[in-house]
Amino acid sequence: MRIVLVTGPGGAGRTTLAAATALAAARRGARALLLTTESSAPDLVLGTPLGSGAATSIAPGLHARRIDPADRFRQEFLAFQERAGAALDLLGAAPLDEDELTELPGAEDFALLQALRAEHASGDWDLVVVDMPAAAETIRLLALPNQVRRYLRRLLPPERQAARALRPVLAQLAGVPMPAQKLYDAAERWETELAAVQRAIDDPGTTVRLVTEAGPVAAATLRGIRAGLALHGRPTDGVVVNRLLPTGSADPFLAALSGSQQTALKALREEFPDVPVHEVPHLGRDPQGVEELDELLGGPAGELAGEWAGELAGEWAGELDGEPDGAGPVRARRPDPWTVEDRLAADGILVWRVPLPGAERGGLGLVRRGDEIVVTVGRFRRIRTLPSALRRCTVSGAGLHDGVLEIRFTPDPDLWPKGATGN
Repeated sequence: MRIVLVTGPGGAGRTTLAAATALAAARRGARALLLTTESSAPDLVLGTPLGSGAATSIAPGLHARRIDPADRFRQEFLAFQERAGAALDLLGAAPLDEDELTELPGAEDFALLQALRAEHASGDWDLVVVDMPAAAETIRLLALPNQVRRYLRRLLPPERQAARALRPVLAQLAGVPMPAQKLYDAAERWETELAAVQRAIDDPGTTVRLVTEAGPVAAATLRGIRAGLALHGRPTDGVVVNRLLPTGSADPFLAALSGSQQTALKALREEFPDVPVHEVPHLGRDPQGVEELDELLGGPAGELAGEWAGELAGEWAGELDGEPDGAGPVRARRPDPWTVEDRLAADGILVWRVPLPGAERGGLGLVRRGDEIVVTVGRFRRIRTLPSALRRCTVSGAGLHDGVLEIRFTPDPDLWPKGATGN
């Protein structure tokens, strides 16, 4: 199963290209699903009204599902209200009815993650294409499960649940109330749900595809986006350059505009030498319906459709490790791109190598805080727990070389085993 998360700068045609990606795979015999949200306009792009709930059949092999954040929010809130009924009654609170609930800001993000988790677990599709929000929001959304899990572990450490039998005694000794078991039960439910979302995001078949127009700042914009994705370990499987005008026009205005696009296209290819850069022509209108999406791809058997379908059907390269998913079987997972290089014998240091293609020195930040390290790339930030060997070291320097951040660690003599450095 492949999951392709389609994102990019606002207004570049993400929904259209997400639908075209799913259609390209369906035209080659794959079972493809397009997941989209209320905030986009999938009905116009697909030419078929989408209801909430079950997936709608669009074309042979192609289905689409609109995510309804309001419905998801109502279900979650009513379930919470039922679980907390006794406490609410004690406080004299009046419960809310379903028809008076409207979703809060951020509900769409959680609904999208929940839908991604559900489709990943279903096994019903060969390909799921997700019409994601704009790139900066997508990066933060993909980082959300790990961040919330970290907050839960800090606020309600799982190991403290082992002392729940002693909680009444501890409460009397401390003179303050201890967290109720229901609080830990809720945290456990969240942990289970977030872990399932994280497995879908970390699956080796999950990649990000960037959609952009060929403008003068396209390469610089995508450079920062790519660095943010790399910071969180999200691979980019391709760049789709949308709405390209034909070259060689006799009209001076169109010729100048096309020339500017070709210059931008060249810069994008130089910026992304290691991933495919696809060119999508401008049809002179926004595609609406399956027939016009086929036209965008060069026809059902067009060259672009073949390229995309071939990529989506290809095997994911690289060694994969096994990780139990709690249900018995072992799922493949993507190797951690942050690797530790042992230079103790030669230089007396360990180096944590962090791939950050697109990152620039001026936008980098690095802070050690206890057993964690905080890495900032532009407007994006990630907190990682240090591997056990690095916790016994001090940070002695860092440098960015060829798109890789190298963080140098020197063993702390008071913590490092005697003789382990080779000295």
